Amino acid sequence: MPRVAPFGGWRSPINAALVAAGEVPISLATLSGQDIYWLEGKPLEGGRNVLVRYANRQRTELTPGDFNVRTRVHEYGGGAYVVHGTTAFFSNFSDQRLYRQDAGSEPRAITPEPEAPAALRYADGRVTADGRLLICVRERHPTEGGEAVNELVVLPTDGSSSPRVIASGHDFFSSPRISPDGRRLAWLAWDHPRMPWDGTELWLADLAADGGVSNERDVAGGPNESIFQPEWSPLGELHFVSDRTGWWNLYCLAGEQARPLAPMDAEFGVPQWVFGLSRYAFLGDGGIACFYTRDGFAHLALLRPDQPLRTLDLPYTSYASLHADGAALVFIAASPTEAAAVIRMDLRTGEREVLGRSLAHDLDPRYLSRPRPIAFPTARGRDTAYALYYPPTNADFVGGPSERPPLIVASHGGPTSMTTAQLDAEIQFWTSRGFGLVDVNYGGSTGYGREYRERLKGQWGIVDTEDCIDAARFLAREGEVDGQRLAIRGGSAGGYTTLCALVFHDDFAAGASYYGVADCEALAKDTHKFESRYLDGLIGPYPEALDVYRQRSPIHYADQLSCPVILFQGLEDRVVPPAQAEAMAAALRSKGLPFAYLAFEGEQHGFRKAETIQRTLEAELYFYSRVFGFPLAEPIAPVAIENL
Repeated sequence: MPRVAPFGGWRSPINAALVAAGEVPISLATLSGQDIYWLEGKPLEGGRNVLVRYANRQRTELTPGDFNVRTRVHEYGGGAYVVHGTTAFFSNFSDQRLYRQDAGSEPRAITPEPEAPAALRYADGRVTADGRLLICVRERHPTEGGEAVNELVVLPTDGSSSPRVIASGHDFFSSPRISPDGRRLAWLAWDHPRMPWDGTELWLADLAADGGVSNERDVAGGPNESIFQPEWSPLGELHFVSDRTGWWNLYCLAGEQARPLAPMDAEFGVPQWVFGLSRYAFLGDGGIACFYTRDGFAHLALLRPDQPLRTLDLPYTSYASLHADGAALVFIAASPTEAAAVIRMDLRTGEREVLGRSLAHDLDPRYLSRPRPIAFPTARGRDTAYALYYPPTNADFVGGPSERPPLIVASHGGPTSMTTAQLDAEIQFWTSRGFGLVDVNYGGSTGYGREYRERLKGQWGIVDTEDCIDAARFLAREGEVDGQRLAIRGGSAGGYTTLCALVFHDDFAAGASYYGVADCEALAKDTHKFESRYLDGLIGPYPEALDVYRQRSPIHYADQLSCPVILFQGLEDRVVPPAQAEAMAAALRSKGLPFAYLAFEGEQHGFRKAETIQRTLEAELYFYSRVFGFPLAEPIAPVAIENL
């Protein structure tokens, strides 16, 4: 029989060490012939990524221990490798050079050493059918300083000569895709101040045998239309996803006209924070397998010629990296009770095989909280916002009959992103200890159409903050949680929302900011190229809207803080530099409020090292135990909390 114990102080088998070391990030699954490849993170090896091959029912780690398959193009990376036959080409994190690794051989560099470390970066490559040339995105960081230059380049796959520029003149490029006959090249381009989910252009050109392009023309997209994942069918028809109707839907380019294939109020695309995203693939019978998202849940569907879209009845609610070989699909999928896994599925039989898992061992279902989608009214007449609520769940404990659990409001990063209904050991770390947790898809999140995504236009720090507050208030009114013990946490943009909620409102009793933005003006002046004009749309053009930047910056109003805060920061973060967290800590120290500041050497924007992840989770739990006054079930290294 479960024991009665204070919420927050329940003992759980889902500890911080398990979260940090037990969950292995997996990403970018792909196919080459019958072989399947993907990337696996190594939290216990400094967070490096290794390329994995699954062939003949055997899993092999290909890249040696001194290599880390990760690109820094756009800083967020993605598209760090491509495979042709049995040869892999990948970007190595430490020097950002491209390497070639033939079967049974060690990797060797095929791009030159740049003048300055990591000054030449590569991503999103594709190899010509004959294996001679590789076309990819390159990002050049001038040694004399100034903004990086993005372009498309072609290079010989044997490294016999330096890369040659074939497309330039735009601020950003992505998705170079070669037609099956090798005679055409498609790609995406966009310019400041737009982000790729605001507006992109789809370009098409003739491709010569030496990799040169001619007859370049803009065939779709524009300032107010976001194009996603251009892809050639086996018959040489160019497909892409566009949000021209307000929803990211699938199209086929016929001549100069784009024909919709399955028009519906659902999202077939996602924001291009990283390269190499794949949400649809061509089947051997002329059909298309695709993912779409509706109401916060993702689905796998089949689209066959002259037939309506058919959604498959599968247990998954989150998908990524879809590829096909005939009637076989490969993808990454997860559900509320199953962590992300690489899966091969035979469409003829429906049989599914798990090839790789992000968790080596299943978590005990008796300690797993299942998310419940909620829709709640929002402030300022914006109708409805959305979230996933995870109630406290632990087979061994219950709270007292008159006690309600504390609530953690999770604000996702981006902010143009979304939270998905998939097993997350970090969420379960909290819920299995007696916390309720609500993961908010505030206005501005993707997955609900362009109109919902644009609620944040000019309103960052307002709409997202109020929606997080409204989610907490809704659950407190419903009697689900204790309205006096509300906490908010988030990383990056979610950290900014956290700080805004704590500074400009008084609904929360505590907060945790992970590498959060405290000074919008500093972010506008000191961040990487990809996001250097992002705030133009979220706040206003800088410096013309300087007053608004200062009004929205928590650092200038730290004297309004009235609750304890814990701050976490990577000291090598180029997206949100450490100076912002340090300035916030100084303001908290000056005001005399309880706070803790933990900084980590060798960490960038998003923590990857197991020891960092474990320490931050335990420190945050310790912090809440002191603030909310519940006993800890397990010994945890204390945190130095100033002013407490």
